[in-house]
Amino acid sequence: MYYSDDLVEEIRSRNDIVDVVSSYVKLTKKGSTYFGLCPFHNEKSPSFSVTPAKQMYYCFGCGQGGNAFTFVMKYENMNFPEAVKFLADKAGVDLPEQEYSAEEKKKADLKSQLLEIHKESALYFHKQLKSEKGARAYEYLKGRGLTDETIRSFGLGYSTNYSDDLYRFIKSKGYTDDVLKESGLFTFSEKGVYDKFNNRVMFPIMDINNRVIGFGGRVMGDGKPKYLNSPETSLFDKSRNLYGMNVARSSRKDGILICEGYMDVISLHQAGFNNAVASLGTAHTPRQANLIKRYAEDVYITFDSDGAGVMAALRAIPMLKSSGLNVKVIDMRPHKDPDEFIKALGADEYQKRIDNARNYLLFQLDKFRENLDMSKPEEATKFMNECVSKLVEIEDELERMVYIDTVSSEYNIPKDSLLKAVSRKALTYEPKNYKYEKSEDEQKYKSDGKKQPKDDGVRAAQKTLITWLIDEPELYGKVKRFITKKDFIEEPFNVVADMLFEQLESGNLNPASIINHFNSEEEQSEVASLFNTGLLEGISLQEKEKTLNDTVITVKKNSVDYRNRTVTDLTELQNIMKEQTEISKIHISL
Repeated sequence: MYYSDDLVEEIRSRNDIVDVVSSYVKLTKKGSTYFGLCPFHNEKSPSFSVTPAKQMYYCFGCGQGGNAFTFVMKYENMNFPEAVKFLADKAGVDLPEQEYSAEEKKKADLKSQLLEIHKESALYFHKQLKSEKGARAYEYLKGRGLTDETIRSFGLGYSTNYSDDLYRFIKSKGYTDDVLKESGLFTFSEKGVYDKFNNRVMFPIMDINNRVIGFGGRVMGDGKPKYLNSPETSLFDKSRNLYGMNVARSSRKDGILICEGYMDVISLHQAGFNNAVASLGTAHTPRQANLIKRYAEDVYITFDSDGAGVMAALRAIPMLKSSGLNVKVIDMRPHKDPDEFIKALGADEYQKRIDNARNYLLFQLDKFRENLDMSKPEEATKFMNECVSKLVEIEDELERMVYIDTVSSEYNIPKDSLLKAVSRKALTYEPKNYKYEKSEDEQKYKSDGKKQPKDDGVRAAQKTLITWLIDEPELYGKVKRFITKKDFIEEPFNVVADMLFEQLESGNLNPASIINHFNSEEEQSEVASLFNTGLLEGISLQEKEKTLNDTVITVKKNSVDYRNRTVTDLTELQNIMKEQTEISKIHISL
């Protein structure tokens, strides 16, 4: 769908980047810039920046960046027209009725078809569950204590033991193999086409808008794997979705209960706890934590009470805390999981466990202490040091003081000694930097296998000069005596410079609007990086002046050399030779 540049810019200008991003990410202001933990990769130290003056965001850890449209597209898995409509609705801007372009119509049609295929598949699986073929699966669900109403409300189903039942059914609806390949529901090979799921109880996975985007399947019998999820597709990204969140988002219960599996969520919902969610066969991610943060302040971890569940809880706590959530852990012992607990003791007892949930920090310290013999001085000292280490990680000073009181009281540690130890540790404490690496799913589904080119001297110079002119537009008057937009040769610098110089000439600098001219996520992030290099911080005026001159000379020399290699006109050649002699005379004084 096409929208005019003026309309797009009006919508973007009415959606302040800080307001947009802060509804998903906890931001802290430092100077004129806001920082938070990147929602697009897992990190411990905030490297995700939002700059109001530029109306842009950029992560120095993973390199993702852009404007308000870019952020919404990536976070909400939307295309550009959908992001425009989303932000237009947010800002109260009425959109005109427009026609789709051929390419946009193709993309929209594919997404629409994939959603319809998943909807039809869910209905088909549910129908099979109620048929003679699904008798064993139906008995399994009833044996797990589920009512017919619960089975219906969650859309539970059954994939038959035949290898291509679903394929033949969906194919009869008129869908092409090219579209079916994109659904992730089928395996295409030289021997034929096979259903991804067979002989499994099926759990439809819905996004927060109640649309089926994938499936989980539990095998009937001894097949492997026991649980199988849909692969990553253009619809299904398990790092940004949670099972049951479509219901939990509107629950009137306090907080969100995080479980490990589908059956735990379903059992809790059936017992009245419709604020329960679960991850989708993987560890919890920052995107899932940020999704929870949009609907709740408090989160209760209710993982399995065995060793694996405890370890999973300990791994999840820092990530959930980093999103600004208040985290507590529910003790379900002697029972293994919420499903088993509810069957044995009922909803009222489970509510008591919620009410008495253990604070995240005390839970961490409890589990650390369980492996120590506190009667031994060296073991007791080790525990004291762990208390200090955990307390130092709390950045907010007032919050840290509250926890010092709590830890002192809970574990009978003298407060003065604890306070002194924490203060000493804080002087040398540095958060561990996280080196960004793509997840396995990102490598499989999102990577195109191409390595990003390293910045050579010329590319780095063009990048630095563009950044400089955006950070200090008053320098444009001095720079333009030597450099024009035509001196930027490499892509995307030439496109960016063309728009940037036009803005600087008119006195209407607006870097966020430049990003709208680039289509792909990779291009938008690369352009955002041009505006956020941070290369000029902390240097003296003399160093700054030398860097500026070196940068201008490098850009100009590259431009003149390029034109010299491609010139065909004698007069132009003479002009180039003159410019070559003038390069050595370039000097900009600051």
